[in-house]
Amino acid sequence: MIDRLEKEVDMLERHLQVLRMVIENEPIGIVKMSNETGYPHHKVRYSLRVLEEENLIEPSSQGAIQTDHTEEFVDDLDNKIDSIVEKLRTMRIDDAAEIEG
Repeated sequence: MIDRLEKEVDMLERHLQVLRMVIENEPIGIVKMSNETGYPHHKVRYSLRVLEEENLIEPSSQGAIQTDHTEEFVDDLDNKIDSIVEKLRTMRIDDAAEIEG
């Protein structure tokens, strides 16, 4: 059950790393991103597709670039992550009174 969440977090981390690279190096292509991150081309391509579907990046002839929505997303990102972390904290069992024993 928790393994699926862990995989989603890992994928989100990759998407955000790719987004950060676009923001800092636009325009940037798949090969350069793959070389700098160590992620295989197909994983970078998938992250770019997800970011494009979310309207956070767009393709250009020289590589991926930001959209008008990127800055707003980045501004809200820390608050959203903090909210999710807090929700996860409330889900802890915290030794459940030493497992009721």
